[in-house]
Parts: sequence; structure tokens; C-alpha cells
Amino acid sequence: MRVMLRACLDTKISNEAIKNGTLPKVMETMIQRLKPEAAYFGPTEGGRSCTFVFDMQDSSQMPTIAEPLFQELGARIEIHPVMNPDDLRKGLAALQG
Repeated sequence: MRVMLRACLDTKISNEAIKNGTLPKVMETMIQRLKPEAAYFGPTEGGRSCTFVFDMQDSSQMPTIAEPLFQELGARIEIHPVMNPDDLRKGLAALQG
């Protein structure tokens, strides 16, 4: 299932993670693990955030995805199912048939 993960990073913890080199390592590991179709980085609610859109095969993956962000960066995380335009067309077509 295609999902969108948004992580809002704790400013104090992520400041330290930038200084000690942890932040780029965590982000690179996330990219390698998730193989996202899209990855974005920028401010949200006045702090650092990252957003990944990727295919989550099973909900049992959530701990391995979320825990590094919680433990290493003090992140607040949201994971939502999302659709691309093709998914939306398919879903709407199913309503009609």
C-alpha cells in the first residue's frame, strides 16, 4: 500500500544530530530502506521535517520504519495511506462498476 510518512524532528535533538553526523546517516538509511517514490525535506510547523512516499508491504514494518526516527531524532510521526492519480482513477472507476 502506498503511504506517506511525515516526520517532524525535535529541533534540539536534530541540531545535535547535524553536529555529530547522525542526521544524514539516518536519512540515508531511511531512503535505502524505504526506496521512496518521493522524498522531501523542509520546514513544517516551524521545525525540520521529512516526508516520504513509499510502498509499505505490511503494517508490521512500522516499528522498523518509525523507531530510528523516534530514537535518533526525537521525531513526531504520521503515516497515512495515499493515492497517486492512477490509484484515484482506479478507485473511482470501481465506484461506478
